[in-house]
Amino acid sequence: MIEGRMAEVNQKAVLERLIEERREDYASLSRLIGRNAAYIQQFVKRGVPRQLAERDRRTLARYFNVPDEALGGPAPLLAAGGAIVRLPRLDVEASAGPGANADGETVTGTVAFDRTWLRRLGGVRADDLSIITVTGDSMAPTLIDGDDILIDRGDAAERLRDGLYVLRRDEALLVKRLALNPANQLVSIRSDNSAYPGWPDCPPQSLAIVGRVVWAGRRFA
Repeated sequence: MIEGRMAEVNQKAVLERLIEERREDYASLSRLIGRNAAYIQQFVKRGVPRQLAERDRRTLARYFNVPDEALGGPAPLLAAGGAIVRLPRLDVEASAGPGANADGETVTGTVAFDRTWLRRLGGVRADDLSIITVTGDSMAPTLIDGDDILIDRGDAAERLRDGLYVLRRDEALLVKRLALNPANQLVSIRSDNSAYPGWPDCPPQSLAIVGRVVWAGRRFA
């Protein structure tokens, strides 16, 4: 893995040009990304927010059919022996404890992975992957405070099965172990640390699942 930085891109200028060229309107694009009608106009004209959230940028890039890097996303690299993919590191935390605020989803950098290695994770798409940090100790010893985890947002509620998932609850992110009961199709939410309680028999539709944890990295002192 290789640390990298996103190429500097003037998101406002690029987006404004695309809107003019395609004759789009600000309000429709704002609704496309699930924001209030004035959101895109405020971003382009006033610079609020300072940059697009990662999920908003990706949605707009797909809509305009332009590469993600055209709006400031990570660009693919080529390296000896195969392709290298830069995955975004987001400025959010998934709490293995009381809950970490998930607002913003600002990209703080990228981490590069070998594309062949990613394929070994089984059915993942690079466009669905991002890296966030774990806080707290409710998932110890599996995950500890400060671990980086790779989230597959393409593997969420529709493919729910036993495993580690990141959930959104009251604008906070939690990382927990989910266990599906095949008899009644209810889901138990568990902590690997026995000092923390779990939530048994939750209806799957009540869970806001962000994605499945497919990899974790840890620094050793």
